[in-house]
Amino acid sequence: MKVFDIAPVKYLDGKMLVLDQTRLPGEEVYIEMQSKEDVFEAIYKLRVRGAPAIGVAAAYGLYVEMRDFPEEKGLAAFMQALKKAKDYLISARPTAVNLAWALNRMCGVLEAEKPQSVEAAKQRLFIEAESIRSEDEAACYAMGEYGLSLLRPGMGILTHCNAGTIATAKYGTCLAPIYLGAERGFDFHVFADETRPLLQGARLTSWELSKAGIDVTLICDNMAATVMKKGWVDAVVTGCDRMAANGDGANKIGTSGVAILAKEYGIPFYMYVPTSTIDLNTASGEAIEIEERDGEEIYKMWYEKPMAPEGIKTYNPAFDVTEAKYITAVITEKGIVRPPYRENLEKLLK
Repeated sequence: MKVFDIAPVKYLDGKMLVLDQTRLPGEEVYIEMQSKEDVFEAIYKLRVRGAPAIGVAAAYGLYVEMRDFPEEKGLAAFMQALKKAKDYLISARPTAVNLAWALNRMCGVLEAEKPQSVEAAKQRLFIEAESIRSEDEAACYAMGEYGLSLLRPGMGILTHCNAGTIATAKYGTCLAPIYLGAERGFDFHVFADETRPLLQGARLTSWELSKAGIDVTLICDNMAATVMKKGWVDAVVTGCDRMAANGDGANKIGTSGVAILAKEYGIPFYMYVPTSTIDLNTASGEAIEIEERDGEEIYKMWYEKPMAPEGIKTYNPAFDVTEAKYITAVITEKGIVRPPYRENLEKLLK
């Protein structure tokens, strides 16, 4: 399908390119990343977003920052500069665990293998970034297969935010079974929440599903209860930016409300979580740091004129935490996990 020709992060002909998702759906523009500052800005400004894609971008970004490091300065200075760049990039967005996971993996491989030259260290960083990208693509395909086993042809499926191919290396997390199902004639009908305030569902999910020829209907966030009550939704699928050890999952703001509604209407709620997004060091959702963003995103960003009085107080958390009790099953690339999550997530990772 044509949608898979579009990747959020590419490394081609010596250039790292990021699809600027802030300009979708109007323009498909790739911008070149030439420094850690470029990558930080792209992640913070949501030019690249989605936990897996952030990890891929960070990995390539760390390599891009280090690829011109002078050989004559030596390995010790190289490693010192590498750690500084890693710490800087980690600070771009605190909630998505894949950011720190990918950067720590990049640095960890050099610490473990101890390359004998600066040039060898650079080459090893590039190989690891390529591996992170290709592993994510394979993981998303596997999640698609596992997720499809939970769905039936003709289902109505509601999704929130965007956990599709432009949020990952390819296929997406929770949209992967939608794409695989489309190839196999499942004829799903998807309801895409607009996902305020940044409109990832309106601008991104409806855009990529439409490009793939999938039947999709855009709704406002506050319409989810209505379509559920009408019996049009048979399952809810979402992604996840960080899952705690007890199965609480942080995802785009509004996800927890959808999960509560799904439970009320007896609809299964499936959260798609790559194992790299599971954080066993965080005991529960209460310990997950929630990023708060500029309040102007709520009432200025998408409007020609402000839609609220100047100086109005705002509260703009980027994520909320869906408690484990509302999650029917967790779909990973290693299999489907059901409650009790604390025990079964640990077992899966071991």
